[in-house]
Amino acid sequence: MQAGCEMPSGTIGSVMAKMSKVGPVEASSGNVFADLGLANAEELGTKLRLSVVLNGIMAERGLSQVEAAEALGVNQPKISALQHYKLEGFSVERLMHFVTALKHDVVIEIRPRAVARGMGRISIVRAGTVRRGAVAVARRKRVGVAALA
Repeated sequence: MQAGCEMPSGTIGSVMAKMSKVGPVEASSGNVFADLGLANAEELGTKLRLSVVLNGIMAERGLSQVEAAEALGVNQPKISALQHYKLEGFSVERLMHFVTALKHDVVIEIRPRAVARGMGRISIVRAGTVRRGAVAVARRKRVGVAALA
């Protein structure tokens, strides 16, 4: 940068300048809940990833909160909480039930972990279908991964 030339407020340069005043930055473990020291970090991460999938399905279908509530057998405020990721009142099992109620399968796959990784992982993957001619090719969208303690 030239002398006397300052970056406008709100640019990457000003953000970096502010961050340098904060102190050292630590690398994430890949699970923000674990990084915050929460006891049930894996469960929270799993609930979050399931909610991302659920909200995606509801958005793709163009469901209003009332329509989604009817489809899932809950009241509209529960859908509002789900869409705003206020997940205290939802268990992992209940969120998986919601996925099946929206006509999607939940597949739990248990396999040996990769030797290169130190800890086991929980992964939530949303499958979709892409048509290429007469052949349907499955594609997978990675939603997130959390390390297990």
